[in-house]
Parts: sequence; C-alpha cells; structure tokens
Amino acid sequence: MGIHILSLVALSNDPENLNSEWIATSINTNPVVVRRLTSSLKKANLVKAYVGNRGLQLMKEPEDISLLEILKAVDPNNHLFHIHQNSNIQCTVGRNIESTLGSIFNDIQKETEWKLANLKLDDVMRDLESKN
Repeated sequence: MGIHILSLVALSNDPENLNSEWIATSINTNPVVVRRLTSSLKKANLVKAYVGNRGLQLMKEPEDISLLEILKAVDPNNHLFHIHQNSNIQCTVGRNIESTLGSIFNDIQKETEWKLANLKLDDVMRDLESKN
C-alpha cells in the first residue's frame, strides 16, 4: 500500500486534495490505515504535508525513491518467510528444518531486497502511465 500511496502522490495533479479519505477509496481500505501508513512514510522522509497541512507531496524525486525504501518505511521488520520454531528435535527433519530453511529463505530475502533497492518509484509510475 505504501507504493500505491506514493504513486498517487507522484501522479497527482492536485496534491492539495490528496487526503486519506480519497487515497483510501483508491486502495479500497479504511482512511485510518492510510493515515497510519502515511505517518510511516513521513517519518521516513518520503512525503510531507502539502501547504497548510492539506494533501501530500513527495520529499524526493520518484527516481530517487527505491521500492525497498518504501517497504522498510511501512514494514521495517519485513521478512518474506517465517519458519515455525520449536520443532521436535527427536525427529531428523524437525531437528534440521530451521537451519536448512533459514539459509534458503535468507538468500531469497537478500535477492528480493536487492531487486527492490534497484527498482524505483519512477519505474512503477512509468508502467502505470503506460496503462492509461
């Protein structure tokens, strides 16, 4: 949803009227959720309130905002996979599954973060604009 919000901000011709209610209709969620996410995006210095605390505007150019930066702003503890813990150590699979999957999942997490770091909000905007 963070990418959705920032895409709306970046593509808006009327930033003064970008409020949580309007954004929530685009996302199809509650305005409270939008306000919580917007607060996180503000803390990450990705958006700021528009003049007079109405609406939103980007604090950086879209080509300078990575998708990883957005993800970390709205979900700082992001982990793609979670491994159940406390497996039965009497079982050979249970005894080794955490370390086996941990290594695999850690590699996938790193690869995904690398890809997100190299994709920019501008890439999303260009794709969105090409579909209109």
